[in-house]
Amino acid sequence: MKLAETVTFGGSSLDRAAHLRADATKLNALKARGDAVAILFWRGKPLIRRGPRDALARISMNDDVLKSRLDQAFFLGLEGEAPVFACDLSDWQPENVDEAELGAFLDGSEQRHPDLPESDVFAELRMNMTRLSSRDAELVASARALYCWHSSHKFCSKCGAPSDMSMAGWQRSCNACGGQHFPRTDPVVIMLITYGNSVLMGRSPGWPEGMYSLLAGFVEPGETLEGAVRREVFEEAGITVGRVDYLASQPWPFPNSLMFGCRGIATSEEITIDPTEIEDAIWVSREEMMLSFAGENPKILPARKGAIAHFILKHWLSDRLD
Repeated sequence: MKLAETVTFGGSSLDRAAHLRADATKLNALKARGDAVAILFWRGKPLIRRGPRDALARISMNDDVLKSRLDQAFFLGLEGEAPVFACDLSDWQPENVDEAELGAFLDGSEQRHPDLPESDVFAELRMNMTRLSSRDAELVASARALYCWHSSHKFCSKCGAPSDMSMAGWQRSCNACGGQHFPRTDPVVIMLITYGNSVLMGRSPGWPEGMYSLLAGFVEPGETLEGAVRREVFEEAGITVGRVDYLASQPWPFPNSLMFGCRGIATSEEITIDPTEIEDAIWVSREEMMLSFAGENPKILPARKGAIAHFILKHWLSDRLD
């Protein structure tokens, strides 16, 4: 797919400078540089700088708010010569936080830290991902996925002892048994399944009314992408699939997935859903999908902008999948 890397989180050729991660002396020198900056997170929300054009906020590593957090900073790479880190402020407790809203599917709340610029807010990434540049998106996707992995892998999977962050955030090490653990990425297939002029769409329980998307599912051990596409579609919707082709991929930091966008040709039409997997599945014609993207379909909302499903459907509608 010619436009594959233009998908949100699709990459910006960031110099990750992985050779520096194990060198504590050089990392400390990088942190002390005047041009060193950090992107910040609070409970998984990145710090966004509001303005005529929203951007991922970058805070000087010399800022007072970061002084007690430098030893836990993740090293993300270099922007030109400038080092970029990530720091977490989740120990800060803002006033009047609505915990229910924080856990909602689409969290519209914003939190302002008193020691940071007034223009900077912690905001849910799903609500803001399409506003970010490709570089900002790559930085925030990398850091958020790392934070999610560290939060769920605090103990050694070999011996059960507490593990420590190492390699500037890109590894956890166990002092008890010497085990080394690396960030996990879960492969997921998401598929454009077509039958004639129609595409197969499904919805999960709890989604907003009218929201449908492409079917998706995790790749199992020992399984090819093609095999995963055919298995997931049959399990969820009872549809058999013949030819499968790869289209594009997207890092998806909710929490640690890599989405493999594929196209499959259905060899059957009758839908039989598994209610434990999805709530509904339907065939949607190209014309109906065009109305959905135009906001004129009263029954089906368009796939969320920024998600690879929206990206693939948009290019399917414009015949630009190849």
